[in-house]
Amino acid sequence: MAEAQTGKPQGRWRTFHDKFVVEERYMSATARRNLYRTAVALMITGAVLFAVILTGVLQHGGLSAADEPTRSWLLTLRGEPTTIIMIILAIIFGPIGLPIIVLIVTVAWGLLAKHAWRPMLLAGAMLTGVILAQVIGHIVERHRPPLELMLFGADTTFSFPSGHVLGACDFLLVTTFLVFSRRKNPKAAVVAFIVAGIGMFFAAISRLYLGYHWLTDALGAFSISLVILGGVIALDTWRTARIRGEQITGTLSTADAGQD
Repeated sequence: MAEAQTGKPQGRWRTFHDKFVVEERYMSATARRNLYRTAVALMITGAVLFAVILTGVLQHGGLSAADEPTRSWLLTLRGEPTTIIMIILAIIFGPIGLPIIVLIVTVAWGLLAKHAWRPMLLAGAMLTGVILAQVIGHIVERHRPPLELMLFGADTTFSFPSGHVLGACDFLLVTTFLVFSRRKNPKAAVVAFIVAGIGMFFAAISRLYLGYHWLTDALGAFSISLVILGGVIALDTWRTARIRGEQITGTLSTADAGQD
C-alpha cells in the first residue's frame, strides 16, 4: 500500500534502485568552481606533457635523451634481492594482478556502497586507460629495450606508453580522488595522494629496472593518467556537485541518502 501511495520502490527494489541513483553533495560555488579548474588544469598539463614526451620519442630527442642514461644507471643497481622485489611489484601492477585488484575493489565497493556511481567511474577510468594504451601503442609502434636485458621473460609488444604504469596511475589516482573527495579532512587527502605517488613511482621503477620500458614510456603513461583523472573530476563534479537550491532530476541528495 505504501508503495502504491508513494510511487517509490520499497525494500530490495529500493536498494537496487538506489544503486543507480547518483547522490548529490552540496558545496559552495567557489569549491565547485575550483574542482572544475583543477580538472581543466590536470587535463591541460597531462596533454601538454604527453605531447612533449611523444615529440621527443618520435624525433629521438627531447626528454627521450634521458632514456638510455636512466637504463644504464638502473643496470648498475641490479641484484637478486632487489630483482625479487621488483618482480613482485611487476606482478601486482601487471596484467594479471592489477585487473584482479580492480575487479575486487569495484565489485566490493559497488555491493557495499549504497550508490554505485563512484565504483562505476573507477571501472570506466580503468577501461579508458586500457583502450588508450592499446591504441597509442599501435600508432607509435615503439620498440622495447633489448630482450636480453629483460629479467622476467621476453616481451615483444610495443613499449609506449607503459600499460603497467598507466594502469597503476589510473587506479591509485582515481581511487584516491573518489574516496577523499567526499571527506572533509584535507590533510588526509594530501597524505593519501602522497601514498598514491609513492605507489606510482614503484610501479614505474619496477618496469624500468626489469628492462621492459624506457623512462619516457613511464612518463607518457603518467601524463595520460593526469588527463583521465581530470576527466573523472570534471564528470564527477558535473554529475554530483550541487549548490544549495539546485535540483537535478535523477540524483539523490546525500542529506537524504546518507554517505556511502
